[in-house]
Amino acid sequence: MRNTMDQHTTMGKIQMFLYRATAHKSRLYLLFPVALCIGLQTNAQSMEGVTGIRDTSYTTEKAFYNDVKTYPDIKVVEAFNFKSVLEVHDITYCTLGERKLQLDVFANRTRSKVRQTAILIVHGGGWRTGNRAQHYPMAQKLADLGYVCFTPEYRLSTEALFPAAVYDLKAAIRWVKANADKYNIAPDRIAVLGFSAGGALVAFLGTTGNMPLFEGYECNTEQSSEVKAVVDIDGILSFVHPESGEGDDSRNTSAATYWFGYPKLAKPLLWEAASALGYADQNTPPTLFINSSVQRMHAGREDYIAILQGHGIYSQTQQFDNAPHSFCLYHPWFDPTIATIDGFLKKVFPSGP
Repeated sequence: MRNTMDQHTTMGKIQMFLYRATAHKSRLYLLFPVALCIGLQTNAQSMEGVTGIRDTSYTTEKAFYNDVKTYPDIKVVEAFNFKSVLEVHDITYCTLGERKLQLDVFANRTRSKVRQTAILIVHGGGWRTGNRAQHYPMAQKLADLGYVCFTPEYRLSTEALFPAAVYDLKAAIRWVKANADKYNIAPDRIAVLGFSAGGALVAFLGTTGNMPLFEGYECNTEQSSEVKAVVDIDGILSFVHPESGEGDDSRNTSAATYWFGYPKLAKPLLWEAASALGYADQNTPPTLFINSSVQRMHAGREDYIAILQGHGIYSQTQQFDNAPHSFCLYHPWFDPTIATIDGFLKKVFPSGP
């Protein structure tokens, strides 16, 4: 019951914020009062997908089972056992009532005299499924290169609806900053990296740093949630862009519809408000896009890049043609993906590892 009440309270605050906001993103904010006047609250938000039961429909094994039929030469990237990498698992970064949100740390055992670049790695799964352990190999490989990596969990749509996941991940960013001394991290060299839904989330984190609506109210709130680089691996930039395939409920309820609790046609402005593209501006961090051949997973990318270019902000794109959506979990694309991430971060943070 509390979860349901909290969700409705959150949505009420979102609607009030949208009504009161008058700056930052004029196109979005000029439309929101109109939407409210014609009845944003007409239809109740659906809590049907908040089952409290973890959805396991997307795993590396299941993705491989499907993809190997088309790509017979692929191999799943197994976890590494680097002697150079120290791993600490299941650290609680934020407690919400009885819910403990956890993350894992991957750091190079050779403690550098220079503060290291931190990377938060956010898993995908349609905001509903997936698991942070899917990216342990990526965290291990990057830690072996000298980065300090964190793999946070976040509340999925079976547990809480938008913007709960955003609140959680911003709390994780703040936790990392609060523990910068402990992990020898440079607070001004923190990057967020995400795959699929995680890619969409990290782009949103990058464009809404310290924005009150999307900060949440718990855990290390004295810290800033701003990050200095974004790595988006096949994550869409807009739910309402013509290129986006999200929101098709003709056969089954879409992942995004579950996350928002509203179909796209019922609350298009809410779907727009959750899109990173609507907030990209002169404060957006440098961004790396690593993409598969699946066009709908690039939704909004070129418009986003155009905004960054207009403000002189660096962006980089690496597209693997003829690669499936889950390419970063497989060889032969894993190593080139790591090399691209490393090269991008060295360019953005020349004093990094």
